[in-house]
Amino acid sequence: MRDLYEVLGVDRQATASDLKKAYYRLAKQYHPDHNPNDKAAEDKFKEASNAYQILCDEDQRSAYDRFGFEGLRGNGGAGGGGFSNVEDIFSAFGDLFGDFFGGRSSGRRGQPRGADLRVDLSLTFPEAVWGTTKEVKVTRQVGCTTCSATGAKPGSKPETCQTCGGKGQVVHSQGFFMVQTVCPHCRGAGKAIKDPCEDCRGRGTKPESTTLSVTVPSGVDDGQTLRLANKGETAPGGTTGHLYVVLHVQGDERFRREGDDILTEMPVSFVKAALGGEIDVYTLDENCNGTATIKLEPGTQPGDVMVRRGQGVPRVGEAGRGDQVIQFKVEIPKKLSQKQEELLRQLATELGEDVKAEKRGLFGKKR
Repeated sequence: MRDLYEVLGVDRQATASDLKKAYYRLAKQYHPDHNPNDKAAEDKFKEASNAYQILCDEDQRSAYDRFGFEGLRGNGGAGGGGFSNVEDIFSAFGDLFGDFFGGRSSGRRGQPRGADLRVDLSLTFPEAVWGTTKEVKVTRQVGCTTCSATGAKPGSKPETCQTCGGKGQVVHSQGFFMVQTVCPHCRGAGKAIKDPCEDCRGRGTKPESTTLSVTVPSGVDDGQTLRLANKGETAPGGTTGHLYVVLHVQGDERFRREGDDILTEMPVSFVKAALGGEIDVYTLDENCNGTATIKLEPGTQPGDVMVRRGQGVPRVGEAGRGDQVIQFKVEIPKKLSQKQEELLRQLATELGEDVKAEKRGLFGKKR
């Protein structure tokens, strides 16, 4: 097991305020709402919570400072392993997470929270660059309107749960800690239902298929996730989870994206590369169907680039755009007419190139 101070990233002289700040920083970074289905983040979240739980208690901290984990075990402790799951942490720390993270739990401590849901959304390249509004279909558990989500038959009322006494939580010992968890009988509602609603069969929720509108901001990229707060499933007698929308962006053969920058390969003839001139290039304007005229410098080499500042992808949630990088691809003709070959031979003579008199193709093969 790692040193508890090391887990929080503080030294042994850290004040209570230092401990709290360090813990808030780690809790925010590894919070399950920010890292859905991420086991590694969940483990770090639990590890930081255990470390803070011990060090914020003066007696436990003193025992740990003097004897390490053995000092905690000597007092019946679990050596920092007091939480077996994330819900234990939410129960033990109560409204700390609801206040700090924007409402994981609301109202009574330990109130159950509905499951988060995930949907996948496909976007065209222009939709990802410039943003759009899309609709997604989702089936989720919502509060039953027949019984007003109580689970009880209309005209009757839920009764106080005898297991938790209406608190919605039960307290049990887990090693060194006294841990509060959601009541297994009433699932945190604090009520027991003897005459269940016929529509939802006493669950308080029922499945509903609905279409939701998703606002996709400009500049999103493939694999990114949007969170629709409180659009997940509703827990009986509790709150609603979130809906996570995973974005899948189609490619565009004209553009290659690198962060907020865009790379465009533009073919140019070897004559124009040598003499210079103007060419039209693809741009992201006009819904990725725009063009712009740029000046090609004489003597442009294969692979040379030109940068159009501020003409790339809009930055998500920020002002400004990335750059458009134009890379020139000089094209060499594979076939030449007799006159074209004669002109090239004359040019080669002017340039002092050693070209044999016999007629050959462009790559030296006899014709």
